[in-house]
Amino acid sequence: MPTYRAPVDDALFLLNDVFYLDRYGNLPGFADASPDVVEAVLREAAKLAEETLTPLNRVGDLEGCKHNVDGSVTTPNGFKDAFQQVRDGGWIGISAPAEFGGQGLPATLTEIVNEFFSSANMAFSMYPGLTQGAIAALLAHASPELKKKYLPKMVAGEWTGTMNLTEPHCGTDLGLLRTKAVKQADGSYQISGTKIFISAGEHDLADNIIHLVLARIEGAPAGSKGISLFVVPKVMVKDDGSLGNENGVSCGSLEHKMGIHGNSTCVMNYDNATGWLIGEENRGLNAMFVMMNEARLGVGVQGLALSEVAYQNAAIYAKERLQGRSISGVKYKDKPADPIIVHPDVRRNLMTMRAFNEAARALVMWTALKSDVAHRSEDEKERQSADDHMGLLTPVIKGVLTDQGFANAVLAQQIFGGHGYIAEHGMEQFVRDARIAQIYEGANGIQALDLVGRKIGRDGGRALMAFFNEVGAYIKDNSADEAMKPFVTPLGVSLGHLQQASMWFMQNAMAKPDNAGAGSYDYMHLFGLVALGYMWCRIAEAAKAKSGNGAAAYNAKLVTARFFMERMLPETAAHLARIQSGAASLMELPDEAF
Repeated sequence: MPTYRAPVDDALFLLNDVFYLDRYGNLPGFADASPDVVEAVLREAAKLAEETLTPLNRVGDLEGCKHNVDGSVTTPNGFKDAFQQVRDGGWIGISAPAEFGGQGLPATLTEIVNEFFSSANMAFSMYPGLTQGAIAALLAHASPELKKKYLPKMVAGEWTGTMNLTEPHCGTDLGLLRTKAVKQADGSYQISGTKIFISAGEHDLADNIIHLVLARIEGAPAGSKGISLFVVPKVMVKDDGSLGNENGVSCGSLEHKMGIHGNSTCVMNYDNATGWLIGEENRGLNAMFVMMNEARLGVGVQGLALSEVAYQNAAIYAKERLQGRSISGVKYKDKPADPIIVHPDVRRNLMTMRAFNEAARALVMWTALKSDVAHRSEDEKERQSADDHMGLLTPVIKGVLTDQGFANAVLAQQIFGGHGYIAEHGMEQFVRDARIAQIYEGANGIQALDLVGRKIGRDGGRALMAFFNEVGAYIKDNSADEAMKPFVTPLGVSLGHLQQASMWFMQNAMAKPDNAGAGSYDYMHLFGLVALGYMWCRIAEAAKAKSGNGAAAYNAKLVTARFFMERMLPETAAHLARIQSGAASLMELPDEAF
């Protein structure tokens, strides 16, 4: 059975020594996040993840969720008790405003905690995670009345939340959706339609489920410009906050799927269900994008989380499994064979996972801090800059971290050999669970198109240029430091590749849009490698300052940083070559030739 140990010390190193959390003390909520409070929060989250959620991961996979005759859904054994612990600990609302019962701590802490929970039990973590996304959307766009009615119970974990976008005939192209909304005399709406792939759509973990539903009001314009967002509770809520009658919402069936069996993925039927408008009519996508962006960052964290837990188990196995002898000579003379960790190819896999995990965690944390600035700073320029960063990096984090997270789960499985393919060691579950992260909340090809088609050129390329300037300035400031040259020199080369790719799109995509589409996926991964490389430079700089104390952990970071620069970052050249090859051979064959 797999084990898991939350990387608390690494998270604290990043917060304190790389990103200097104490410098954000002027932001609301950060003054309460003293070093001892932050460490206490993370260690308590680690305890919950390791002792409660990890043992339930295999249980959830084997048992799955059960759809009952009455339409209700039963979650796997142990999930209800675990969710009660999440509720009692206030984990859902640690970053929510105090006025709604939250603790108001930085959202950065929530992202770290969510990584721990997702590593321990990805299917389970989706129940509180989706609730946090629904809370964010309501905070941003709901009326004061709706906030007062729903948020306190959601923040407390007494009620959970979902997002309802996809329909049987439309996924990414939401302009095709058919779910309709009919306005009533009292200002409410009657919602009718069917939604599919609704994670946590029905379950037995909470007294109520608050669905956020996209629908089209009668007479609204066609396409995406005529979509509105509604809050539709499973159970009606009375004026005094108590629960009333069941609403016209039901789970028609559960999807039978490859992984995340412990999460209920539902077909949801809305039969004249009562709902209330969130925000403005026909502006539902704007409101839902708040939740979608939260979810996309959360899904990126899932990619990192599965990579981390898979790496941990693969590293343990590699040190225990005896097989063959080192090609450079026997390393363990007292054993009948050497452990497989002595073999270069096994180490290639382990180092690839490790180098990704540490930099990806830093990238998530850097972006989460930007989110805190965007939502909490009183300085308009700071907020705009942070929001620019969020918009630019969200598709990169979602796409790159989930692609590499799945690839790393496969690498970990490979280290186990045949034992990785059978269920006993848990590697095959990590592979199955990690796969969905590349698909939901916008498939990764869509993330790449969003990055190239919308994000890099937005506001005259302001966000992109800010990224170039920050990374370029860092390289310039550290280029004279001999100890930093092994890190900043390769980063400078790869930053040049990213700049060349961006310029190539400017010169070749306007006249021939297929060039942008053909190169977008490589561009996303090129961008991701540069962002991860920048993170490794900052990690190396902080580790270098501490390595003189003889701390093995910091020296290990410097070695891992070198591995990334020497073995992973050079892939930017291949991505650039593919981008510059254009769309000709890719688009030339007629449809019927396939």
